[in-house]
Amino acid sequence: MGLRINTNLPSLAAQRQIGLSQRKAEGAMKALASGNRFDNPGESAADYSISEHLRGQIAGMKSARSNAENAQSFIAIAEGGLNEQNNLLIRMRELSVQAASDTYSDQERGFMDTEFQQLQQEIDRIARTTQFGSNKILTGESKEYEFQVGAYKGPENIITYKSDTDTTSSALGVDSATVSDKSDARDSLETIDEALTKIAMARSGFGAIQSRMDSTVNHAGVQIENLEAARSRIGDTEIAGAVSNMYKQQALQQYQLAVLNEANRFPASVIKLVA
Repeated sequence: MGLRINTNLPSLAAQRQIGLSQRKAEGAMKALASGNRFDNPGESAADYSISEHLRGQIAGMKSARSNAENAQSFIAIAEGGLNEQNNLLIRMRELSVQAASDTYSDQERGFMDTEFQQLQQEIDRIARTTQFGSNKILTGESKEYEFQVGAYKGPENIITYKSDTDTTSSALGVDSATVSDKSDARDSLETIDEALTKIAMARSGFGAIQSRMDSTVNHAGVQIENLEAARSRIGDTEIAGAVSNMYKQQALQQYQLAVLNEANRFPASVIKLVA
């Protein structure tokens, strides 16, 4: 190669290598600072696309899991109302058994009936006020609920549940029950037992869907965990490698600067030819 003064090719080459090392060192620092290897625009575009697709899946699964958890809350509210109605019926049955015995007078049965009627009204009030949002759950309103528990389109991502539970006092048959006399008290025992059976059937229906939702939430959690692991392997910074690369580029820059210094002094050798 001939000697030149106007164009210092060795210096230009050294400058280009310094620029490359500088960009690589900056990319490693960005990856270390953010924890995301795609903060470096020089990383694989294909890997970036896969990582973003997985991130979309993860966001969808988290939303689906939230839907399933809200459905659990919906069922828990219904179960809470049914449980309290069951407790009230048990107390009413206890009063019926007491009033059916001649151990108590009609006056004392009147006292028992006062409590009995209050419990009866409370059963009806609970049924009419148990609701999730604007949906009343225990008044017999027939509605088919669709819970989106998957991140995709299709019936396999939806759990359907038809709710037509009616536990008002009239539906349970206890609205006209009384323990004001011995005969009525004995009749009310059969009525209350039938009401308890209806409550148990309603609870079994809600319990079944509750059990399914528990499994759905657990499955969604496992899917999210595995998708996060896959995305992490592709998109997260491999710290040890990034640190090593950063120090490697910094060392190269020091070496390249020394070479650049020598390259910048190279044209001075021309003076020896004309001196």
